[in-house]
Amino acid sequence: MTVSTADLWDERGDELYSIALNFGDFGAKTSFSGPARTIRCFQDNGLVKQTLNQPGDGAVLVIDGDGSIATALMGDMIAEAGVRNGWNGVVINGAIRDREALAEMGFGIKALASNPRKSAKDGAGEIDVTVEIGGATIRPGAMVFADADGVAVEK
Repeated sequence: MTVSTADLWDERGDELYSIALNFGDFGAKTSFSGPARTIRCFQDNGLVKQTLNQPGDGAVLVIDGDGSIATALMGDMIAEAGVRNGWNGVVINGAIRDREALAEMGFGIKALASNPRKSAKDGAGEIDVTVEIGGATIRPGAMVFADADGVAVEK
């Protein structure tokens, strides 16, 4: 990403949402962007694993875990699949785990927290649906822009 989210907001604020959550940066890549793919799930990362194991073509996976930090929705093995398959990054309204390993990866990872507890693997949830996170509506295909200042999404 060549433009900061703050500059982008100054230029196009009326065309954007800002996700009003206090995300942490957990990957080595702190600035990333791409078209959104979305998942809605709760304490179950089966769909996250399935999706990041498919070609990403530069997309950003936005995961609405309903803000739960009770279990991790992504760890190092799933993140490695995302890197290997050409995803630019993930934005998780939930938790990750394996944060030391994730910090070494050239992958964009925004999440609320870390928790060593693994999640269910049943595949419960929905893929490529419109999600609402932190006052922002994220539809599949909308451009996502993330950096140290936060996450902006095209309306």
